[in-house]
Amino acid sequence: MEKIKSTTVISVIHKGEVAIGADGQATLGNTIAKSNVKKIRKLFDGKIICGFAGSTADAFTLLERLEEKLNSYGGNLKRGAIELAKDWRTDRYLRKLEAMLIAADKDEILIVSGTGDVIEPDNQIAAIGSGAMYAQSAALALKKHAPHLSAEEIVRESLNIAGDICIYTNHNLIIETIK
Repeated sequence: MEKIKSTTVISVIHKGEVAIGADGQATLGNTIAKSNVKKIRKLFDGKIICGFAGSTADAFTLLERLEEKLNSYGGNLKRGAIELAKDWRTDRYLRKLEAMLIAADKDEILIVSGTGDVIEPDNQIAAIGSGAMYAQSAALALKKHAPHLSAEEIVRESLNIAGDICIYTNHNLIIETIK
């Protein structure tokens, strides 16, 4: 059985605003399985926003665990992400999960992976998924050469550019912001 996969998720902090967005496409092999999947979630009373790429069921498990960690550490995103990564790396059940997360609050963006990585990206731009490098390249250029745009506008345009290039990314976008 082939796995449902592929997406583009990007987050940007710019001008005091954090935005995270994702396309809505899920593929099964070389077929579009669904075109309007919601891959963005708000956690910790809307103070943290997350996006995921990979297996949906696995990502929901990780989002639940991250929310537990956030509750345990008073909403401290970095500490919660590090504790999740530790568990993900050492727990037999969690080790088999196939997903990646981007988590952001008003001050920072983190990428969390199953290899135990918690990465705070340069330039306050993070992207995951099949179209990640297209979206990240677009966001870097927009942030540098169109600084008048908001974080939400940079995320939207970056996802549209990725959707024009990556066959696993569509234009059904969901974007959330924290100001």
